[in-house]
Amino acid sequence: MTTKAGTTVPTPAPAPPPASPSAHRPAPWVRTRLRATPLAALLTALLALVTVFLAAAFPRLADRGADSALQEFARGLGVNVTSLEVTSGVIRDESAADLDTVQQRLGEQVGRQLPLARSGRDYGTRVKTERRMFNPGFTRFSEQAAPALSLAYLHGLEDRVTLTAGTWPGAVAPDGGPLPIVLSEKAAEAINIKIGDVIESGTDGPLPLRSTVAGLYRVNDPQDPVWETLGCPTRACLSLKGDDAWLRTSGFVSGGSLSALAAWGSSGQNFWRLPVDPGSLRADRLDGLRGTLGSFTSGPGLSALIDATLRADLHATSLMPDVLSRATARYQAAAPLGAVGPVGVAGIAVVVLCMAAALSTDRRTAEIRLLQARGGSRAGVLLRLLGEGVVTVVPAAVLGTALALVLLPTLRWGNSVLSALAVTLLAVLAFPLRATRLWARPRAAGGWRRAIGELTVLAVTAAAVAEVRRRGVGHAGSGVDPLLVAAPLLLAVSGGLVLARIEPVVVGWLAAVAGRGRGLVGFLGLVRAARDNSGRRRPSALPLLALLIAVTATGFGATVLDTVDHSRTRAARLDVGGDVSIGVPVYATLSEDFIRAAGELPGVRAATGAWIEDRATFIGGDRTTTDAMLVVVEPKAYAEISRTAGVGGFDPAELAGAPGGRDAPVPALFSQNLADRLGKGAPQVRTPSGSMMTTSVAGTVAATPALPDPGKPFVVVPAGPAAEHLPELKRATKVNKWFAVGDIDPDRVRVLLLERGLGGRQLSGIVKMVNDEATAAGKASSGLPPGYVVHSSREKLAELAGDPVQRAAGRLFWYAGFAAAGFALLAVLLTLVRAAPDRTAVLARLRTMGLRRRQGLVLVIAEALPQTLAAAVGGGLVAVAAVVLLGGAIDLSALVGAPVAETLAPAVMPVLLPTAGLALVVCLGVVVETLAAGRRQIATELRAGEQQ
Repeated sequence: MTTKAGTTVPTPAPAPPPASPSAHRPAPWVRTRLRATPLAALLTALLALVTVFLAAAFPRLADRGADSALQEFARGLGVNVTSLEVTSGVIRDESAADLDTVQQRLGEQVGRQLPLARSGRDYGTRVKTERRMFNPGFTRFSEQAAPALSLAYLHGLEDRVTLTAGTWPGAVAPDGGPLPIVLSEKAAEAINIKIGDVIESGTDGPLPLRSTVAGLYRVNDPQDPVWETLGCPTRACLSLKGDDAWLRTSGFVSGGSLSALAAWGSSGQNFWRLPVDPGSLRADRLDGLRGTLGSFTSGPGLSALIDATLRADLHATSLMPDVLSRATARYQAAAPLGAVGPVGVAGIAVVVLCMAAALSTDRRTAEIRLLQARGGSRAGVLLRLLGEGVVTVVPAAVLGTALALVLLPTLRWGNSVLSALAVTLLAVLAFPLRATRLWARPRAAGGWRRAIGELTVLAVTAAAVAEVRRRGVGHAGSGVDPLLVAAPLLLAVSGGLVLARIEPVVVGWLAAVAGRGRGLVGFLGLVRAARDNSGRRRPSALPLLALLIAVTATGFGATVLDTVDHSRTRAARLDVGGDVSIGVPVYATLSEDFIRAAGELPGVRAATGAWIEDRATFIGGDRTTTDAMLVVVEPKAYAEISRTAGVGGFDPAELAGAPGGRDAPVPALFSQNLADRLGKGAPQVRTPSGSMMTTSVAGTVAATPALPDPGKPFVVVPAGPAAEHLPELKRATKVNKWFAVGDIDPDRVRVLLLERGLGGRQLSGIVKMVNDEATAAGKASSGLPPGYVVHSSREKLAELAGDPVQRAAGRLFWYAGFAAAGFALLAVLLTLVRAAPDRTAVLARLRTMGLRRRQGLVLVIAEALPQTLAAAVGGGLVAVAAVVLLGGAIDLSALVGAPVAETLAPAVMPVLLPTAGLALVVCLGVVVETLAAGRRQIATELRAGEQQ
């Protein structure tokens, strides 16, 4: 368009065409970045998966171990101990249906608050009063001791026994005839009872007490716990009272004879047993379970049971509260010891995550600085880095948590999820937080911030150690205190910080010394070891810290387990009095033939017979008398047994008798509680037969293998000199104990005891009856007569090692040890990968200068060896320091399975093995990484030229 004078009027430019939907758009940053480095993203996700899985798994392992230990402990006690038993008086005209109704109501009422087992809900009626059976033909051991009978009704008897003769008992006759019962066939045979016999049991006032045998049965399971509460229904049991002995048994009536049963016995009692399900017990709910049981035994719960059953005389009892108290004390004592290992693993995992973040930052420093140079804001760059972490870490963390929840099922999940969440946050935030240092102003080395932080860590460590030494760890009722449990970890961290200060100085001094020599490789390796990748004189403390924590945690845990093993062995030997001991009943002694043959058994290192008189009298120098125990032994063998058992050790020369016969006093070892009663004169010992023995003080001991926990004063004298003063030792062999140490098979000792230890005597009379009773009850000791017993430290050790509480804590220690070793290896790999580019460039440049491949390998080892040795030696020293500082405060009884006085003491092998193992793993890792990747990377470096 134009105007006059040729002026052109501008026209608006045409609008740009609308953008096509197919026009190019910038790709999302996170997706593009992850596609560019898929291997790095995969490795980051894998590290997050493993770390989060372990973080979620360890709390569940601890919970599962505590629950399984509690459940196994409860199962071992038996259903009679872990039940709520409800009782009431017998009501006349009561029927079995009434008992069924009460059982149903009790189960419903109690089952709402207690987890009840489906099996073992037994109920019925029992009569505690035994009635004599006066029939002339029945077995009697004396005229005054007639066999006895007690009666009961048990619901479901037909399912527990097999009828072998006769019929099941019916209801009593309406005219009041004999009460039909059924008996065990073993009892009937022993007492000479036949089917159809009418048993006469006297009278109850004007009414005669008679019963008739309708049938005989055989018990399906003699070990069924229900028989323990019903007298002796499986066989004829032997009862002893003074010089009298008689047989007794129990019979059963039908459900239609309950009213007659109430009249037959004056102490009839209905009972309902409600067993708690051991498989549902949880260690974290013991207090609540104890309160619920207390409510049912004497509280609102009992009132509710009375209202539900309409029985005012209802009572409830249970042994479970005591069991739960013992279980709580055991759990609280073992829990802190079991938590020490996982806490150490957590410390190593944190360091490894920080090392991974440092590696990522080193590899992407140029990229991040380029984003800054092109106008990227700090918040924008960090948000993109955070997005990468969320996309990479969170799915792996969710998968790791899910795996822990699925593979380690337990009802408690809160601690696992919280631990997994904490590790996930650390894994997501570690890289962005590390990257923020790229925007920070460079600070001079040795700033005051680092010193303040290190001093703070040292102060917290000192406070934790002081608290551990003051309060202790592993005592009953102590529970888990995070500060106390973290004390070994804090010691490791403090040691790592101190070592990080010392190691560069020492390595720099070694480099200066190596620089004066002819070789160049060692000097270069040491110089590089004293600097980090950027050339600063202070290398990163994270690799050193990770390795040192791993060595400290593993060494401390190995020391604990090693001490537990030794303490358990010593506890077993203390309980036995050596490796094998034999006890005999009060009326018997061991034969000389057996003592000689037993001392020649394979594996016996030292053995002695002993005579222990527990009714001796000690007469002090001031003529005061004290009841004491006299122990007569052979000094040389007994000294070796004392040394091996670790109690009451002495020099056998101290008990060597001086010549002089009866006129010379007998040297003796006295218990410490007799030391203040020795007086100035010669103490004497008097035996129950009136014999006197003058003694001289050879020493005092707190205990002795024959009496590890004597409970009363004792005197140990040599057998030879004692025989000169005590005529009873000369007249016959006086040996009622035998002790030995060595690798001895207890079964061979039992066989030898049966063959020669009884002196050819045959069991007879009451002794034979007691032996037969023990055999019938399943209480015989490998066929030995009653009172003869062989104890073995090997068997006792297996019993202690099978304790579920200490087994669970030990397993947690081992799991933590393996996890710590894995993270330590990962820390080594991260260190190698982080230093690989710089090391490859150096090797490439040196290769062009004539460096041979073998010299390159030596250079790499010289670079990695100082930090490895520093971590190994430092970790070993810190582990020993942790044992010294914390050992006296740790009670190992919960892990040993028995009360022990031993504390942790430094040991060489438990610390040396992880130290040497770590050094070997690191060196092998360096060699393998150099040989596998060195040639390819060096060739690439030489083709590409200088990259930095």
